[in-house]
Amino acid sequence: MTPLRLLLTACLLPGASSAQRVEIVGTAALFAPGIASTGHSEVRLTLSPDGRTALWFSRDRPGGAGGYDIWMARRSGGGWQPAAPVAFNTAGRDFDPAFSADGRFVYFCSDRAGGAGGDDIWRVAVRGDGFGVPVNLGPAVNSAGSEFAPMLAPGGATLLFSSDRPGGAGGHDLYTARRIGSGFATAQRVPGALNTPANEFDATFLRDGRTIVFARAMDFRKDRVDLLFAARNAGGYDAGTLLPPAVNNQRDTYGAMLDWSDRGRLIFAGAREPQGGMNLYRIRYRIAGG
Repeated sequence: MTPLRLLLTACLLPGASSAQRVEIVGTAALFAPGIASTGHSEVRLTLSPDGRTALWFSRDRPGGAGGYDIWMARRSGGGWQPAAPVAFNTAGRDFDPAFSADGRFVYFCSDRAGGAGGDDIWRVAVRGDGFGVPVNLGPAVNSAGSEFAPMLAPGGATLLFSSDRPGGAGGHDLYTARRIGSGFATAQRVPGALNTPANEFDATFLRDGRTIVFARAMDFRKDRVDLLFAARNAGGYDAGTLLPPAVNNQRDTYGAMLDWSDRGRLIFAGAREPQGGMNLYRIRYRIAGG
């Protein structure tokens, strides 16, 4: 076994984390079957704080403006209404939506014109009649590389995302940027042992604003992707511990997101039979120890 494989194996061993741990409660529930979860691939569900608006993205669902599109469904009369693509999609790639904790903004990724290169992070205001005009977060956050999966922490002070910019440990690494007024300070790599020569991406803070759930794969285009959690310690974050089979299975699992309508639930996307493709799930969790 190569030194790199030894390192990654150690990072994936259960119990590699500190005393703090994430415990999964019960089984995962498929979200809005036939509306959000369909025969196509749906990823990165985010729910508004009032639980009445759902956003996610699909890379193969027909009816959108481009190859990757963000979709929306609203809850009314006790059920989810038919989904439609959002108005701010482009003919390019629009993906990884994330409501802010107060529901006033949606952060998302796009390769639309006006960015720094690759996929950038953008923000759009939520209005009563829809959405405002998307705004690029600028060079403090975005790079000439690609940024994925933005998530503003529960307290609203820290933006968490991944990037393949130069200077990382390898592939995509996790970064944070501190919020300053309406903008952000220069992004910094998440400290500690979390970032490795593999790809770390699709991350979310849990309800405590400290514990991180994230995806890891050597090559997310061909290798299986799993979700892990990492606890914060004096030196930063530990290397991560695999979540149990109630979340991870023998196929890809990623697209982690905190459920703003119920912060005791974790959202994720998984390729599970018999639904096929990537579908959207929610499951309860608790943070123990630490």
